[in-house]
Amino acid sequence: MKAQGLRQYITRAVLALAIVMLGWHGSAQAQTDVQTKKTLSPPQDVRAFDTPSDGGSSLTVIWSPAPYDSAATRYQILLSEGTTVPDLAAMKVVAEFPANQHYVRESKWPWWTRPATGEQHQYTLRNGKGGELKDGTVYSITVAAVLNDDRGIATPVQATPQPNWMNWNQVNNLLLALLFGGIVFYSISTARKREIFLRRIPGLDAVDEAIGRATELGKPILYLTGAHDMSDPSTIAAAVILGRVAKRTAAYETDLLVPHRDPITMAVCQEITKQAYLEAGKPDLYKEDSNFFITSDQFSYTAAVDGIMLRKKPAANFFMGAYFAEALLLTETGASTGAIQIAGTDSDHQLPFFVTTCDYTLIGEELYAASAYLSREPVQVGTLRGQDIGKALILGILGVGTILATLGVMLDVQWPQLFLDVFKDVK
Repeated sequence: MKAQGLRQYITRAVLALAIVMLGWHGSAQAQTDVQTKKTLSPPQDVRAFDTPSDGGSSLTVIWSPAPYDSAATRYQILLSEGTTVPDLAAMKVVAEFPANQHYVRESKWPWWTRPATGEQHQYTLRNGKGGELKDGTVYSITVAAVLNDDRGIATPVQATPQPNWMNWNQVNNLLLALLFGGIVFYSISTARKREIFLRRIPGLDAVDEAIGRATELGKPILYLTGAHDMSDPSTIAAAVILGRVAKRTAAYETDLLVPHRDPITMAVCQEITKQAYLEAGKPDLYKEDSNFFITSDQFSYTAAVDGIMLRKKPAANFFMGAYFAEALLLTETGASTGAIQIAGTDSDHQLPFFVTTCDYTLIGEELYAASAYLSREPVQVGTLRGQDIGKALILGILGVGTILATLGVMLDVQWPQLFLDVFKDVK
């Protein structure tokens, strides 16, 4: 009897202990659930508004960071159309991402247009990202925090996308353009008052030498304006230099040959050449057929010009403008005839061939500086000087910006961004 009573006592004790353990586990689980629900409180300070400085069809949502922001927790952006109070269950999830992403500081907005501090969350809804936003339509937007099966949803807010008249993100570009424009106008004013030094360009100094040699030998001068039409800056520069060369050939009574690949370029160069002869005081020496059209085909034109070089044997060849595969074919033929060759191009892929086969080569921007260098006209010289000052400023800004950006990363500070944003191009 005593043994049976002892067994009953032990059984009751084990059952009581099991009940106590189950109760503790249930209360602990309940406490954990309560804590989880407390950590997933709805996102706070949710704001939605039309994205500023854009072309429309875009909305931006901003909300405050939360203690549960981490890679394990996720944020969802919910959207519905209409002005009525939406049913949260019916709202469409248009974006989802980890809760430790999409901060204002990571956006491309400069500091003068940011609508919130850098620590707040920010997400921009655009067409093609989860749906189509229509300008002038009211939308209800909210943000939900999600962890496993728990979800905290903020109160929906409303916003309407619409296009904006002014892109305030690029107001810095406007100010910089005004600054550089002011520098150019100041340089032009200075050039009108005094002579401004221009670096010597050997290729342009040799123009008179080449024309003089052709005159002594009684041979013509061949001038090419490149492969592009008059819409290309290099062709415009070539046409301007042609005016200077034509004026010299008129003064020396030397024949000038200008074969063309584009009819419009031919018509422009005819007027430039005619004006040059008029300014030289010898309009009667001008020949209408000095500028002539050959063909628009690349290698047919090249073959025709090579034939002119071999038949006419010009004493000086000028290759100005943009060139492609025909460059070496032309200059090698010209070099074989013993002509002085002066080239100028912004086609960097052809520069090695010109440098190798020509006596003088204008490299890159020297082609554009040629008109100012040859004419010494105050407006052109001042413009050239203003551009050089602007380039010096840009190089200085690049150097300072590189140093500040490096310091910002090394010291983990945000203040260098204030300077960098001033020179940022935000679309």
